Amino acid sequence: MPILPQEPDCFPEDLLSHPTAESKIWWLMYTKSRQEKQLMRHLQKHEVWHYGPMVPQRKRSPAGRMRTSYVPLFSNYIFVCGENDEARYQAICSGCVQKATEITEVDEFVADLRQIQSLIELGVPMTIESRLEPGQQVRIRSGSFAGYEGTILRREQETRLLVCVRFMEQGVSVKLEDCQLELIG
Repeated sequence: MPILPQEPDCFPEDLLSHPTAESKIWWLMYTKSRQEKQLMRHLQKHEVWHYGPMVPQRKRSPAGRMRTSYVPLFSNYIFVCGENDEARYQAICSGCVQKATEITEVDEFVADLRQIQSLIELGVPMTIESRLEPGQQVRIRSGSFAGYEGTILRREQETRLLVCVRFMEQGVSVKLEDCQLELIG
């Protein structure tokens, strides 16, 4: 299967440098798994302002060739903005969105996105970091395990939640995404 060329990850191209970027309403769209590009294509077609940072990922094919694909920096997240709820409505109508959350601290948020965009343009290698650390007590917010509580066991390219049976001093662990967890207390 051929690797596709890079698609635009921002519409309009000058969204983050646009003078009205801070005065618009911004939403964080949580997409279905691997639906980020499809959502961005839908939004671009409907001329809805959005940003979904994409970064190059290089892998060696089984034949030994280096392949570059463009993957979302923040898996399952696209940032949408508009002057009213029409932008949010268009995103939800795509069928790719599971949850939409309005962003309240817009000035700081846009400043952070500008920094991220600048780093991507510089070609700096980036890794997503989470504030969840081993030993922290968390509750699962979404998915089939919603409501379960446990302790972060370890972090190495994945987050594992340890659910203990305390009196037996044994437990089981499950692999979860950071976006599914919230700190307790």
